[in-house]
Amino acid sequence: MTIIKNASLQPYNTFGIEATAQEYCNIRTIEDLKTILKAQHSKSLFILGGGSNMLLTKDIEALVLHMNLKGIEVVEETEDTVIVKAMAGENWHNFVLWCLQHNYGGIENLSLIPGNIGTAPIQNIGAYGVELKDVFVSCEALEIASQSLTTFSKTACQFGYRESVFKQDLKGQYIITSVNIKLTKRAHTLHIGYGAITKELEHLQITQPTIQDISKAVIAIRESKLPDPKEIGNSGSFFKNPIVATADFKALQANFPEMPFYEISDHEVKIPAGWLIEKAGFKGKRFKNYGVHDKQALVLVNYGGAKGKDIFELAQLIQKTIKRLFNISIETEVNII
Repeated sequence: MTIIKNASLQPYNTFGIEATAQEYCNIRTIEDLKTILKAQHSKSLFILGGGSNMLLTKDIEALVLHMNLKGIEVVEETEDTVIVKAMAGENWHNFVLWCLQHNYGGIENLSLIPGNIGTAPIQNIGAYGVELKDVFVSCEALEIASQSLTTFSKTACQFGYRESVFKQDLKGQYIITSVNIKLTKRAHTLHIGYGAITKELEHLQITQPTIQDISKAVIAIRESKLPDPKEIGNSGSFFKNPIVATADFKALQANFPEMPFYEISDHEVKIPAGWLIEKAGFKGKRFKNYGVHDKQALVLVNYGGAKGKDIFELAQLIQKTIKRLFNISIETEVNII
């Protein structure tokens, strides 16, 4: 293990923001992680995964531990299902592709989501009607204070919409090292309820889709709307879709009858934040070297050389405008640092 002082974090965040780590260490094994936590116990720590769900607004005055634990293995198997263990440093999309190559179903709707395995439970990642919690079995996490490994069940993780116990009560206390998920080997349940998937399958002239077909459709949809971080700095969807009371939504409908929504219970509906932002006039709006993507209003972008604080101020302006126009509060999905 080597600790690098004053290391640039620009290569390690998908926004491409220039920021400096006071100290940086690449972690490749759990033993390395335990050793450095024990040796550097008095230092402030910053845990870095794929760098895809954060906006750096300042330098990191801490020891940055870059989690690059690798490995994928089957740990349990029946005729119908399989439990796969993936280490925290594995790229999420590459893991999805690995599962599809083995015809393991359940996460095809989560294709092309940026980031690594280790941060997936923290955020309870989700897309197109599927969330990680739907296939999640457990995860192993190292307690920073004791350097001991603990297994967290699905219940213990307290998953919610883009939420988990690791973002709430246990924030900053554990480092996820691996995740176990349960997938199907046959008789796959296909989730094509989202209109965009159905339309894309029709476009591809696929009438009896496989899990691989659904993945291809999702990838096509995402690539048509989301910029490649290697070309334009971004962190995918910057905001969460707000959930509002049905009564409040009906009042909004009187003024905005075209407002799209998804019923999530008898009393609540989810409204696409992208629609709200576009309606507010931000879609495609550019401020010098940063702005809102022209194909997807949920995505804030760095065209090159932008500062994190500038993008954060734009996010705040969008939030204030949405609140003023619709009386709806939208929260950031991206972690502001």
